[in-house]
Formats: sequence, structure tokens, C-alpha cells
Amino acid sequence: MSPRQITVLGECVADAFAEPANTSNELALRVLPGGGPANTAASLARLGTPARFLARLSGDVFGRLFRAHLETSGVDLSSAVPAAEPSTLAVAELDAQGQAAFSFHAQNTADWQWTAAELARVDLSETACVHTGSLALVQEPGAAVVEDFLAAAAPHATISIDPNVRPLLVHPDVYRARLAHWCGLADVLRLSEDDLELLLPGTPPEEACDIWHAAGARLVVITRGADGALASLDGERVEVPAVPTSVVDTVGAGDSFTAGLLHHLGARGLLGGRLTEVRLDDVAEACRFATRVAALTCSVAGPNPPWQSQLEHLATADRT
Repeated sequence: MSPRQITVLGECVADAFAEPANTSNELALRVLPGGGPANTAASLARLGTPARFLARLSGDVFGRLFRAHLETSGVDLSSAVPAAEPSTLAVAELDAQGQAAFSFHAQNTADWQWTAAELARVDLSETACVHTGSLALVQEPGAAVVEDFLAAAAPHATISIDPNVRPLLVHPDVYRARLAHWCGLADVLRLSEDDLELLLPGTPPEEACDIWHAAGARLVVITRGADGALASLDGERVEVPAVPTSVVDTVGAGDSFTAGLLHHLGARGLLGGRLTEVRLDDVAEACRFATRVAALTCSVAGPNPPWQSQLEHLATADRT
């Protein structure tokens, strides 16, 4: 079965990584196109899911980089909005394990200026799932507009949300205040163990899943890096181990996991409603696929998700 379209809404971020410079008083930056929603859209398209990205793309040098990257990945940008504001920039520092800490340059940038009129023009008749999250759901003035868009889409499409908490830019209290409302809109909630600790400090993952189920989310998936993932479908749980890999960095791994999860469910015709046909075995299988996608993303520098052919090659190698 060919997967139906998934529409992703959110930001593009220029991820700048420090590299050795020619002299001691210089800092060289290697800039890669990133941003959680953009990474997810690119990963979906590379996996073979028709992916449309709703973004406000600046005309600056970074905006042109985003557009080229997304189009090369096969993402449909026909509904993207040309924006007069500058692009968002994130400067990443990597630790010895490849984990990234970001500082953001995001005030009054293009990504947060959504208007109701811009999103009112979007046709969702061919869309099985709408995915969003990260800063687009908390940065004003556009955050409320995005929430209204999700509410309008929910009767017709599966809703997927990744909070992707960025405490250096937005205080976790802002996410906490909105999370129950998001769960009321969402069918799928995917977040990292770091997000969990910021949103519900000290809460066991199983208890957190039950809290979010009670608020409305049917499927909650918590990714745990090298420890794999915990998935909870209406309180039924399954743990899926991570795929061993040589980690270059972890940038974009969670976004790729989300794409792998949604792609796998969509390819089996399980998206397009309230997940009423989804069973725990379906979730486990989708999470196992998603861990492979995330592992391949970790094996290369920056948010560079794998193509479907790479996964097919990996599967062939595993069988031999």
C-alpha cells in the first residue's frame, strides 16, 4: 500500500556547527539545514512518504539553503509561505558523545509569524496525518494560529505532536501550560526522555504516559537514545531496543524516529483517523523501523536522515 500524504508544519533552523579555524581568533561555522519539523519532513520524503511542508521560508541565504535541501529531499513546498523576516539560526556545540547543546538566534524570525489567513488556504483533503511541534507551537504570535489549525485538521487527519522542548529559548513552563491541550488534539505524542524530564521532572515514563493518555493522546512514544524507546498505546506498553551504531552526533535523530514511526504506520494504511485500527504489534513494528532510521541519522554528521535505499541496503546486509 502506498502511503498517503503527511503534512508537516513548523520551523526551519540553520544549524551552525563549530569547526577548526585557520587562526586561534576565528570561529568557523559549518551550516546545515535543520529544525525539528523540517528534519521530519525531509526524512518522511526520503523514506517514500509524500511529504508536504508548511513553512514560512525567508528569502535570505539560509532560506535559500532550506528550500534547496527540502526540494532535493523530495518535499512538497507548494504551500510554503515566502517570508520577509530573517531565518532562525541555532549554533550547536557537540560534547564527546555527539550530543548537541544549542544557542538560538530566533527573535522576530520568519518561523513564528503565522497568520490565520496563511493557514486558511491550506487544503488537507489529501492529507492522512498532520505533524507539528517544537517551537512553532510555543513561539508567539504564531503559536495560537498553529493550535487552531490543528483543531480544524483533527476531524479529518491523524494529529502528531513532538514537543521538542528548547529551554534556552522558551521556558518549560510554557510547554507545560499547553501540553494537556496538545494531548487533547493529538493522536500521537512523541518526545525524548530529556523532554520528559523537563515537562514532568522525576516522573517515571509509564506514569507520564498514563497522564498524557488521560489528557487525550492515544499513542505516546518516549525515545531514550541508546536505551531504545517506550511506546504506550492506550496504556498497553512495549519497549523496543535501539539499533547499535557508531554515533557521529545525535542531531535530528528524534525527528528521524518520528518520521520512521509515521511512515511505517502510514504505509500500512493506519493513519487518517484516531488510530482505531492500530494494535500494539503495529506500534512495536513501527518503532523498530523508526529506531533503524534514527540509528542511520546518528551515523552521519548533522540532521541528514537516510534515504529508503539505504534502509533497504541495511536490511539486506542484516539478512546475509
